Amino acid sequence: MTPARHRLPGTEAAPPAGTGPPATTREAGHRAGVPLYGPEFAADPHDLYDRLRRHYGEVAPVELAPGVHAWLVLGYYAALEVLRSPHLYSKDPRTWRALACGEVPADSSVIPMMGYRPNALFSDPPAHDRYRQAIADSLARIDDHVLHTSVARTADRLIASFASRGRADLLIEYAAVLPVLTVNALFGQADDAGPRLVAALAKMFEGGEDAIEGDRLFTRYMIDLIASKRDRPGPDVTSWLMAHPARLSDEEMIHQCTLLIAASAEPVQNLIGNALRLLLADDRFAGDLSGGIMSIEAALEQVLWQEPPMANYAVHYPRRDLVLRGATLRAGDPVVVSLAAANIDPALNPAASRAGNRAHLAFSAGPHACPAKDPARRIATIAIERLLDTLSDVRLTVPATDLQWRMGPFQRALTALPVHFTPVHPPAIGDPTWTPSPLPPAPSASTPPAPTSTARPPASAPPDRPRGWNFRAAFRRGR
Repeated sequence: MTPARHRLPGTEAAPPAGTGPPATTREAGHRAGVPLYGPEFAADPHDLYDRLRRHYGEVAPVELAPGVHAWLVLGYYAALEVLRSPHLYSKDPRTWRALACGEVPADSSVIPMMGYRPNALFSDPPAHDRYRQAIADSLARIDDHVLHTSVARTADRLIASFASRGRADLLIEYAAVLPVLTVNALFGQADDAGPRLVAALAKMFEGGEDAIEGDRLFTRYMIDLIASKRDRPGPDVTSWLMAHPARLSDEEMIHQCTLLIAASAEPVQNLIGNALRLLLADDRFAGDLSGGIMSIEAALEQVLWQEPPMANYAVHYPRRDLVLRGATLRAGDPVVVSLAAANIDPALNPAASRAGNRAHLAFSAGPHACPAKDPARRIATIAIERLLDTLSDVRLTVPATDLQWRMGPFQRALTALPVHFTPVHPPAIGDPTWTPSPLPPAPSASTPPAPTSTARPPASAPPDRPRGWNFRAAFRRGR
């Protein structure tokens, strides 16, 4: 049964005093906040964005959780104004007025996603600049060839675990696992730690009653990781961060790694899942409007425009009282940029989301834009390629309209992605018939060396022969 839609404040026959927006500016009276949680929002967030836009304009009052009020920025250009104005908006949650005065309890379900951590996401200069440089330098040392081969091997191993059954849940058995195992490898953690990370991140991002427990599990995971790398550094992101000239403390190390792992695992899972849903459910992805064939990369960009993995998250806090698009914001009010709503702003050219246009805000913008967007795209692309190469006739088991979405204000994520296909028996890794994906050109010698204790590994040589392409996968890639 479809849940009843939220009634926007001010649309009742006799609205309570103070709930409708004044004709000129709207004060921060948060009794009018519309929930960004629950089954209705999860089922169709775009409908709510549209109604909020019609009723309030580009900035609307919302609730992120019971009693947690915020402003939601719905307009693309208003979002850019917030994201690119660090002199007006702070990223430090310690300026969150309602939390500081006790209006928001310290154990609120949104705290694991919004509470202060000494990392690049929740800090302002000069701390932000120091953290960001350490992260950027360490990520730059990831060898594209090594990443490509690692993801392909992990993908093939996961696919082989269900390929002979003829059915699978591509979210639980594939999209949710592959990014975690990839991140574990990049950060020097063993595969057997993956289930702990999956469980912790799922609880944190959901923003429900288990969020605090998820935060505790994630913290324990991070403490174990840092301790192991202090004892045994290696060619991994954790060790490179640890040896960086920024000289991060153990606490800072934990929180930079927390940010990077969380941003590289759960959102990439959602990107893979949402893209597979689009490719399997929408026949338009057999060709674009000009009649050409649409590639997997183009499908990913379409998802990043229309169903970004992190839908509402770039939280900022006004440094002083100010007016944004008619809404009067008080200093310390949470201002949440709806990356999803901004991407579909009617003020944008309708052709904005066409293939090749990467002006979307899925990875945010400004000084706090995601530094790992390129690895995220690569992981998702390889994951989908390997799957479609092996399972050439994969189909959804249920109508796309019956697929369920996870609840919570921050992300756009499926709960499951059941499919069926003709059973196959792919070659095992190491079998003479197994070959990894064709690799990109070797990294340029102009890549600057990073002044850390672990040298960047040499680029891997590409394989002697390309792998075979099945018709469906080649068709999806536009070849």
